[in-house]
Amino acid sequence: MLRALKTAATGMSAQELLIDAIANNLANVNTVGFKAQRVSFEDLLYQLVKEPGQLIYRNVRTPTGLELGCGTQLASTVRDFTQGKVLQTNNPLDMMIDGQGFFKVQLPDGRFAYTRDGAFKISADGLVVTSEGYPLYPYIYVPDDAQDIIVSKDGIVQAVYNDQVEPEEIGRIELTRFVNPQGLRSIGNNLYVETVASGTPIDGTPGEEGLGVVVQRYLETSNVDIVKEMVNMIVAQRAYEISSRVIRSADRMFEVVAGMVRA
Repeated sequence: MLRALKTAATGMSAQELLIDAIANNLANVNTVGFKAQRVSFEDLLYQLVKEPGQLIYRNVRTPTGLELGCGTQLASTVRDFTQGKVLQTNNPLDMMIDGQGFFKVQLPDGRFAYTRDGAFKISADGLVVTSEGYPLYPYIYVPDDAQDIIVSKDGIVQAVYNDQVEPEEIGRIELTRFVNPQGLRSIGNNLYVETVASGTPIDGTPGEEGLGVVVQRYLETSNVDIVKEMVNMIVAQRAYEISSRVIRSADRMFEVVAGMVRA
């Protein structure tokens, strides 16, 4: 009965973590480029009471064994990097990646981070930056007298001037992919950084080497499925309730045993 209490407690703790992940997904349902987080669980150690195939009499062996589990625990959290929905904005600095890959930005400490959020802005120096002010890498400067910018699917950025018939190329956008994007570490602000598990970044031209293409004047919205998250929340709530009932049942059994002792 003591085992039942501890096992049920691990189930309740696991469902609490699942609810935390669901709450984060729902909170970011309108976050541009957000990727939903999934939670994976695994069972804990087992106490082996009887070995499968154990010899019980001469040549007679048991067809099955006896193992008692100790509950569950959180194994990992993974990102669902499937494509989000498309939102047309008509803003020339809004870009989305149609396919695999990330935009590469530079952090204040010189490190690089990666994002699917293509809602870029122009800094006071004319540099193309994220909403937090992190510059897109390689750097792209938009001249003060540029009337518009054009971004091709393969990442070529051109500036349009009133006194010129042909636009002028001012930079190129590179995309980055990883062998294992699930191994990236999220640092907030829609940014990820590489880890040993993700592998080294592979930079390339949009549309080549398995990378997606850049689509201007569109944004990729969150890929959170509200209906699915609500269903998962109901399932987690019911699982939590069932585990709590197991604890109450085990407690009643303790009461019966204690009553027998007093009697």
